[in-house]
Amino acid sequence: MTRFHLGLLATMALAAHASSAAAADLTVGANIGNVPWEFEDASGNYVGFEIDLVNEVTGSLGKTVEFENIPFNGLFAAVQSGRIDLAISSITITEKRLESVSFAQPYYDSDQSLTVRADSGIASLDDLQGKVVAVDTGSTGDIWATEHQGEYGIADIRRFEGLNPAMLDLAAGRIDGYISDIPALLYYTKDKPDLQVVQRILTGEKYSMMFAKDSALATEVNDVLTQLKKEGVIADLHEKWFGAVPEDDTTTVMVVDMPATK
Repeated sequence: MTRFHLGLLATMALAAHASSAAAADLTVGANIGNVPWEFEDASGNYVGFEIDLVNEVTGSLGKTVEFENIPFNGLFAAVQSGRIDLAISSITITEKRLESVSFAQPYYDSDQSLTVRADSGIASLDDLQGKVVAVDTGSTGDIWATEHQGEYGIADIRRFEGLNPAMLDLAAGRIDGYISDIPALLYYTKDKPDLQVVQRILTGEKYSMMFAKDSALATEVNDVLTQLKKEGVIADLHEKWFGAVPEDDTTTVMVVDMPATK
């Protein structure tokens, strides 16, 4: 073997070692563009309430983390297959989902909402007869709209991968309304007078981090969330991102049990 080949092999070995050493301990899947939970800032960095929360959790565990941008509907298969270690994206805990994945305790209480153009003449769900609404594919908004389509006479439900493309179509008049999580829409529309959240849709949802079913990591993260709640860290993140102190009877503050899988 020539000196050139020996040098090349040594370089390749060093590169492989460096790549291995640089690999993060945990990979977190997130639907980037889900304001204010996880999105890209002007510098291209991932920021948001859940990005901050994951960094707090992994810091407490002494682990490094890498975020992977995955469409919302793809997060479920990604955790089940082991492609990622956990998923975030304002994911609601549901009985159906607990049949196939695990969740740590929730850290945010929410509902759905209807957002429309301010000049649309739509003031509530009752005005959706013959209208076209958008939802996020596979989300609880998608489930709610599908179940209530006939009740409100919704002509068509169009499915999008994230808030931004749906809101662009809404602003352009290609759809009449958007049904999605109320905190994200209140945050998004606060400086957009042409768009308006006109109705809260009561669903009693609670958000948490999602894991492969019966993952040991879920229990570890659950314990860290308990500590972060007791220390007021999650309440501080709520104030940072929503500009208000969370109410004491919400899961942002209260320590609650980890949901049991089915």
